[in-house]
Amino acid sequence: MTNDVQAVLWDFGGVILSSPFDAFAAYERDAGLPENFIRGLNSRNPDTNAWARMERSEISTDEFATLFEAEAQAQGQRIDGHRVLSVLSGTIREEMVEALRRVRTRYRVACITNNVKTGSGPGMARDPERARQITEIMTLFEHVVESSLLGLRKPDPRIYHHTCDLLGVAPERCIYLDDLGINLKPARAMGMRTIKVVDPAQAIGELEAMTGMALR
Repeated sequence: MTNDVQAVLWDFGGVILSSPFDAFAAYERDAGLPENFIRGLNSRNPDTNAWARMERSEISTDEFATLFEAEAQAQGQRIDGHRVLSVLSGTIREEMVEALRRVRTRYRVACITNNVKTGSGPGMARDPERARQITEIMTLFEHVVESSLLGLRKPDPRIYHHTCDLLGVAPERCIYLDDLGINLKPARAMGMRTIKVVDPAQAIGELEAMTGMALR
């Protein structure tokens, strides 16, 4: 180990899986919505909007669809909340899975994911074979911390502290990978080294530099 790092924490969607924003963009094109409309909608009242409440399991998927569609309507657009949920599970980034397999031979590993109770398991897959593949990946982590089960979601600092407590590792001994800067900010504030995942090659390169391991 290098730099007294003991654990590597991973986001799931946008890190191990391709970003759900890619799926949102495709939906926006198909539905004739403005570019980045869904991301903008989710950034309004980010602690109390329909998306946040669903990721904390405070509302059902049907309630989410009704509220999400109403939020879109308030911004002058029509949206299908259930269809948006149906595209959440991205494609598996095999190079990131390989990096995870190698990292776990030397470091503690855990996943922190904002997810919803739709589909099967933490990856929110609806296809049974896809759910099986994601379940296999999830077994590589010592702990999988899901917002929909815990009732906390990133960027709430409590979800990061909870994960560190599960591992028995101090935050300053952790590296955290996420594709969203808003989720990395509290991790940095509590002392974690952070990697913003723009693409797999970039993220793996930064993780190699931090761990001193060959990860591909």
